[in-house]
Amino acid sequence: MKKIIFIALLLIMAICSTTFLMLKPMPDHLLKGEKEAAPQVLNMQPLPKNTPITRLVVMKSERQMWAYNQNKLVKIYPISLGKSPVGHKQFEGDKKTPEGVYRINERNPNSRYHKNLGISYPNSADQAYAQSQGKSPGGLIKIHGLPNKFIDIGRQHLRKDWTDGCIAVTNEEIDELFNAVIHNAEIDIRP
Repeated sequence: MKKIIFIALLLIMAICSTTFLMLKPMPDHLLKGEKEAAPQVLNMQPLPKNTPITRLVVMKSERQMWAYNQNKLVKIYPISLGKSPVGHKQFEGDKKTPEGVYRINERNPNSRYHKNLGISYPNSADQAYAQSQGKSPGGLIKIHGLPNKFIDIGRQHLRKDWTDGCIAVTNEEIDELFNAVIHNAEIDIRP
């Protein structure tokens, strides 16, 4: 009997320690016409080979980035955001991740953060607002891996938001995205 209780406790502890891998269902009002519901469990499998990613949708409040091939959801990535994640980026140094529709317009294989994909922030509206306030909108917003100066900490980076406004994934994930995301792919960053 003691063995059964001990095994049951171990099982409960194992389940509790992996709950960070579980995703909350996406509220209907955020889907805005998405053709598929999100899987309930984080997709930990590698992206199928030769699968181009044509669109990314970021749900900041859920700390998720959904990767699409056309209208088919192919993978969900857990992400970290800027240190001040609530709200739209408005100014240089505000530590916010932008919100809105942008494009993947650059790729850098020699980043200080393993590799990166450039996001087309700021757009003309972002620039105009910052100028109207007498400030810079900032820039250099990326999807990137982990800092080169640290030992690869893998998914431990998900424990808190730590970037200056970028979207962070593991080095393995940015390798995958770097190869799969097409140039000028849409990235829709939502609250």
